[in-house]
Formats: sequence, structure tokens, C-alpha cells
Amino acid sequence: MKLKKLILIPLKYIRPVLWARLLGVKVGENCRFYKISFSTEPYLVTIGNHVSATKVHFETHDGGVWVFREQHPSWDIIRRICIGDNVYIGYDTIIMPGVNIGDNVIIGAKSLVTKSFPSNVVIGGVPAKIIKTKDQYYEKVMREALSTKTMNPVEKKQFLEQYFQYE
Repeated sequence: MKLKKLILIPLKYIRPVLWARLLGVKVGENCRFYKISFSTEPYLVTIGNHVSATKVHFETHDGGVWVFREQHPSWDIIRRICIGDNVYIGYDTIIMPGVNIGDNVIIGAKSLVTKSFPSNVVIGGVPAKIIKTKDQYYEKVMREALSTKTMNPVEKKQFLEQYFQYE
């Protein structure tokens, strides 16, 4: 068991999707994870295809039952977490037990997701709530997007300096 833990530690940073799968998380294809973490039941987390998560914590149990531990030493509240396809989970978000996230959802940075949300919405906040639809967000992105993703770093820097008129 100790050898497995030693192998898993570097995988968490080098190959985070593989690391999550080895923990028992059901992970779809084409996912991108950076600095994610899971509570003690990672095998209860399902993540769909094309999901991006940066510094996200998935919490499958309610630690608040601690205050009843002396009266009820066997109590636990444990729930599954399901993330749909084509979901972006913003930096430093926490997903709580029992949450189901639909497809095509954008979750804003530093959100606390305490309940489930349908497909095609943008959510955020503490606690998270629906901010707008995915289509409304798309209209905003169409007005503000810059075509820099395929530029090399030098081209991107030149473009952005000119765009923002730096000298």
C-alpha cells in the first residue's frame, strides 16, 4: 500500500487525469486537471468528457456530523458527485456532496457548489447560483474574444502589447 501511495504522489502533478482514475474516479476523455483534490471517497466521483478543472476540490462527505460523533459514532453523510460533459470548473472551486452538474456548464472561480445545476448555464458564487445561460455567455465571449490561442509566445506578446497599446 505504501508503494502505491509513493507512485501516486508524482502522478498527481505529472498525469493528474491518470492519478484520478487510479484513485477510482470515473473520468471521461479529453479532460484537463491541475491541482485537483478529492475527499476520502474519490470512487464516488464521476467526471464526463472534456472537463477542465483547476485547483478544484471534490468533497463527497459532510464532515459536520463530527458534532454528533460522540452520540452517534457510526453516522456518516456520503453522496456521489457527477459532472457532465463539456464543463469548465473555475479556479479554487469546491464541489460538495450530492451535486450533479449538467453538460455545457461554466463554473466561476472560487465558487462553492452546494446543489445541482442543469445543463447550459453559467454558475458562480458562494453558494453558487445561476448567473446566465451558456448562450448569453457565448454572446459576451463573441464580443470580447481575442484570437491569440494559436499564436506562439512572441506573436502573442506583440499582439497584446499593440492591442493594449503598451510602449
